[in-house]
Amino acid sequence: MDYPLEGLKVLDFSRVLAGPFAGRMLCDLGADVVKVEPPDGDVTRLWGRVIANVPGYFHQQNVGKRNISIDLRAPGATDLVGELVARADILIENYRPDVMGRLGIGYEALSRINPRLIQLSISGFGQNGPESRRPAYAPVVHAEAGLIHRAARRGSTPFLDLPLSVADTNASLHGLVALLAAVIMRARTGRGQHIDIAMIDATIATDDQLQFEMESSEDSGPLRNEVWKTPIGPILVSTDVRHLWKLLTRRCGVPEVATEGMSLEEKIAKRHAAITAFFMTFDTREALIATMDKLNLAWGDVRAGTHVRDQPTLKARRSIVDVDDRDGGTRPTTQSPYRFSAASSGVRGVTAHRGEHNAQVLADWLAKSDEDVAALLGAGVLSRAEPH
Repeated sequence: MDYPLEGLKVLDFSRVLAGPFAGRMLCDLGADVVKVEPPDGDVTRLWGRVIANVPGYFHQQNVGKRNISIDLRAPGATDLVGELVARADILIENYRPDVMGRLGIGYEALSRINPRLIQLSISGFGQNGPESRRPAYAPVVHAEAGLIHRAARRGSTPFLDLPLSVADTNASLHGLVALLAAVIMRARTGRGQHIDIAMIDATIATDDQLQFEMESSEDSGPLRNEVWKTPIGPILVSTDVRHLWKLLTRRCGVPEVATEGMSLEEKIAKRHAAITAFFMTFDTREALIATMDKLNLAWGDVRAGTHVRDQPTLKARRSIVDVDDRDGGTRPTTQSPYRFSAASSGVRGVTAHRGEHNAQVLADWLAKSDEDVAALLGAGVLSRAEPH
């Protein structure tokens, strides 16, 4: 089966997560994604377990991409970028909004070279506006968009950042949607365009709880899901606790513990204690499953990330695969989530060392010879890292 995006050429100038994740998904869908990495490397080459000089975090977001290393400040670098852009379909970058322009490779200049180029620019606060040049990583957006405040208020905890970079990945996925929409539009118009994705926009656009807060109507929404301890481990039950109590009293014989004249706070506390005691009565997993099936409730194990590979659906769907670690073994990698009836998607290849594909990419895209590549290396336009 063919990959849906086979034939698309992508230059990925982005780093860390917002941007590289979109590039990773394009690669999994069949595009030829070339990561353009600076000589000092993507900062994520400092994060995670290192195998064959490839750290785990960098690997997760860049597996399958080819890699060239360009010093964008070196004389001649802008000319090389222009040559690559002339052959590219898509360019992804997540520098601050003024950086690409100062380097001479802003969208206006690049679109003159290739009017069909589609450029995705991801930034914290957008390309224009009062905060456009403000530096931003996901935690900053989590704070500004209200996520940290809500998590602390609802959980009665101190203000803490979220345990995942949702502002980055949301921006990356919204960027991916916009890129594919622009590719379809280009088929009609013949022209590319510049896509401006702000992380803060993408975060609030995918925040299903924000409407309650903006309209001061949280009391009209569902109660939060709760986690209950059981002898086989904690489980989350996805239902309003009031509905759970009704089911337990009607179908499982749990006696009513509230009495006439009891205050609402005392009634809630008594029922909560009774539910807690009920869940502690299960001595086997099978008994728990049978009861949850009887109640027809959605529930899940509160699972540590170290055991996610054991989750039955993830295991059956091979959502985490083992790929070549370049050191004689394998390492775990999340698989593409896209499953097609008549097309392929998934991890393709290994994770590249910085500059590993200088010669290969420049030969494939620009028909440059080994002598041409050697000259660019000698001039400091290109660089590469040793594998070990």
